[in-house]
Amino acid sequence: MSSPALVVATETEPTAEDAPAGAAVLRELLRKPRFVLSGVVILVIVAMAAFPRLFTSADPTACNLRYSKVGPSAAHWFGYDIQGCDYFANVIYGARPSVLVSVSVSLVGFVVACTLGMLAGYFPGFVDGLVSRTADVLFALPGLVAMIVILQAFSARSVWTIAFVIVLLGWPAGMRLMRSTVLSVRSREYVLAARVLGATAPHILRKHIFPNSVAPLLSLTTLSVGVAVGTEAALTFLGIGLQPPTISWGLQIAIAASYRDDIHLFLFPALFLTLTVMSFMMMGDTVRDALDPKLRR
Repeated sequence: MSSPALVVATETEPTAEDAPAGAAVLRELLRKPRFVLSGVVILVIVAMAAFPRLFTSADPTACNLRYSKVGPSAAHWFGYDIQGCDYFANVIYGARPSVLVSVSVSLVGFVVACTLGMLAGYFPGFVDGLVSRTADVLFALPGLVAMIVILQAFSARSVWTIAFVIVLLGWPAGMRLMRSTVLSVRSREYVLAARVLGATAPHILRKHIFPNSVAPLLSLTTLSVGVAVGTEAALTFLGIGLQPPTISWGLQIAIAASYRDDIHLFLFPALFLTLTVMSFMMMGDTVRDALDPKLRR
């Protein structure tokens, strides 16, 4: 029969063999064509958003109504929009709002879901009840309808306004995932041993709970980046998102819906939007597979 000392020795905190090191995960990801391909596309989209002049020297606001809705040509690859502006330049500059919304939603949503999930999972009772019941209320709301109602309250809708609303209604999913993982981790022997040795709750959360609970939430966050891009475009298409003179793919698709005979007005922004969403989803799916110990085996 094992002595208590032996039991404690055998039930220690996960080692490098149990939880893959970051370098090992990165090497595994770089061997996957899906990750490399999606990463290249995402880097190009991010570069377009940050440095649009690297891709076009044309001014997206320089318009001539004589060229309104003229189709693609050798000089103007994507043709012109309804105001006679170079459409290639407009599509390039339209990447910035989508990237800003997706990145801000993912980062802020991760922090909110991680923090509330850890608190709800580690402190049962009042804290868990308060956070979980708040999440249940938000889950009961129809997401897109709730976003439309909230955004109607703003006289001016910017990238940050849309990001705020998406995070406000989107954090419960990540919180629930983090909470369920923390509930499993908090009862493990190395956490119990830390409590017996007198470690404070903040120390345990930082040193033991967070490192061993964050992987599932990280995987979900990488998947949610693509969802945020699609949500921003959908809200803008419905007339509740970004407003002119902002340049975005959602606005371009919304305007193109009224000019169905000019297919290029819809084709190019929709193509870039689709590639962006698919790339983020592919990368998130690949990262999830690499971080999930069950899938790695």
